[in-house]
Order: sequence, then C-alpha cells, then structure tokens
Amino acid sequence: MACVVLLITVALLGACHKSAQKTTSLPVVKTPLMRTESLLHTVVQLSIYHENQEKTIEDAIAYIKEMERLLSANEEGADVYNINQAAGKEAVKVDPRTFELIERSIQVSKESQGRFDVSIGVINQLWKIGSEDARKPAEQEIETALPHVDYKKIHLDKEKGTVYIEKGMSLELGAISKGYIADGVKEVLKKDGVTTAIINLGGNVVVMGTSPNHSKGWKVGVQDPDETRGATVGYVFKKDSSIVTSGIYERFFEQDGKIYHHILNPHTGYPVENSISGVTVFTKTSTQGDSLSTTLFIYGIEDGLAYVNQLDGVEAVFIDKDHGVHLSQGLKDTFQLTNKEYHLAE
Repeated sequence: MACVVLLITVALLGACHKSAQKTTSLPVVKTPLMRTESLLHTVVQLSIYHENQEKTIEDAIAYIKEMERLLSANEEGADVYNINQAAGKEAVKVDPRTFELIERSIQVSKESQGRFDVSIGVINQLWKIGSEDARKPAEQEIETALPHVDYKKIHLDKEKGTVYIEKGMSLELGAISKGYIADGVKEVLKKDGVTTAIINLGGNVVVMGTSPNHSKGWKVGVQDPDETRGATVGYVFKKDSSIVTSGIYERFFEQDGKIYHHILNPHTGYPVENSISGVTVFTKTSTQGDSLSTTLFIYGIEDGLAYVNQLDGVEAVFIDKDHGVHLSQGLKDTFQLTNKEYHLAE
C-alpha cells in the first residue's frame, strides 16, 4: 500500500472550544505554538493553540520517533523488520502497539475484501516507487510474488503477543501507520490538557476541537490534483476530525512513455487504473482514514461512494481525471466548490 503524502490544506477559521471530555482545559489562544520536523519520510507539523506547551510538543515528537523506529520495515531491530526477517521461520514477539496495529490492519483487510492488505510488501519491493530504483517489474516477477500477498497468512497470537508470516511474505504498514501514529499524538496532547490543535503528519491531518477564530470550525481545503500543494478544489468546515488524502500525483515514475503511480492493487500487483486522481476521506480516527483512503481508491468512484455511504461517521471526496468532484451523502450540503476548473458530478 502507498503512504499518503501532504495533500491537505488546513486554514484556521474556528470559534472557542469547550472540551466535553475534560472538566478543566487550558485557555485557548489564536496564535499557535508550532513545531516542524522531518520525520516519517515526510514533513511533520504540530500546532497547539495553548500557551506554554513546549514540553507537550517535545513529548509528541518523541512519541513519533519511537513509533517510527518500531514500525519501520527497513530499520534493523524494528518490529516490522524483525517480522519480515523471520518470515517462514518463527513467530516474533512485538510491542503491544505493533500488535494492535497489525490486528487492526487484518480487520480492515477483511472489511475491504482484500483491497487493503499490509502483506503487499513483496510487491512494493519489486516496484520501489518513490526511490531512485523505481522500475516496472517483469510480469513473471509479479506473478511469482502475488501468492505471497495474503493477509490471511498473517498469524497472530494475542496471548503471546507474537506475529508470524509465511515464507516469502513481507509486511508494509505504510498505508495505515501514519494514521495510527497521528491518533497516538492526539492522545499525547490530550493527556496534557490540549483541546485545540492541528496534527499534520505529512498529509495525515487531525484537527482537535475547533478553530479559535470561527464558529464553523477548521476550514479544510481539498488539494487540486493538477497543481502544487496548497492549491485547492474546494473546502469544508470540520471539528474534531481526521482528514487523509490518497492520490496518483505525488509519487510516480515514467517508463517507456507510461506513468506508474504508487497506489498498488494487491490483487493484481500493478498500479490501480481507474478514473480517480485523488480521494480525500474524513473520519473520526486517522487510523481508519489512512487505511480507507487507499481502499477507496481501489474501489473506484461508484463502489467507493456506496461503501462510504454505509459507514457511520465517514465522508469522502472523489476527484476524477475529468475534473469532476464526487461527494458522499454527508458532504453534499456542506462542501464548497471554489475552483472553476472543476465541477460537481451528479
């Protein structure tokens, strides 16, 4: 699965926030304390709308670094690295958080009928999209690798806290790990009384509470797939929400005159080919949004909208290659189209 990159523009437009989960909360300010770091192979930015929260930001950054080390498929000693190295040999005892994320990943795979599958690592390693070694694998290479992409062959032992994958398999959690980490950062902030903040892990955005400047909430712009980051198609106001986008325009390479993007179909081993250029998903948790953004891309517009419309608390914007903007039911009265190059599709 593909990692989701920075595709969301969040403008600050909201009103005073009262936390329903805490009896006391920190005073909210209009100018945030901000911190930007290069982590998770992207740009991470944290914005906290309370004063004197330097330690909270330090704790959040430390948490991100810890989880990055834990979930890496390439760093020696990381849980995912160890699982992949032990494929077909032995079960690996992992951190409870790693176990929880893999367990959740398998559940998402079941719900999506395998459209989402963290065992796609063996296919990702063939394409290497996003690296200097990106290439189109031979058909035989893909045919040989595909039998090793099967979430049903990931074996969990909850009592022992171990994970075992069969010989030839390789896990890659990039399509869900940033969402999981974003949710964890939110918990770190909440423990210190933070109620109003923006967590941006390279495009996996979580807005906490509501903006200090407008009663409607945070103004969230949906990226224009044809332009550089920051150019938007339209916007919607959101409070206490996760926003994740998946698209074909950030990581790709060209070979023999054809462009190959990074969103791979675990059923075929090839980049997904359909009419979608981008999908933006609004959910309560970033873990769900991260996995859904790629899953919906593979579903396609019609089936993807049908899937979203039967999920509680989930909305989505699909953008097609002909500049059509397709909205799930809950966004039809709230999404504002602002780009004249695009049109709302029926």
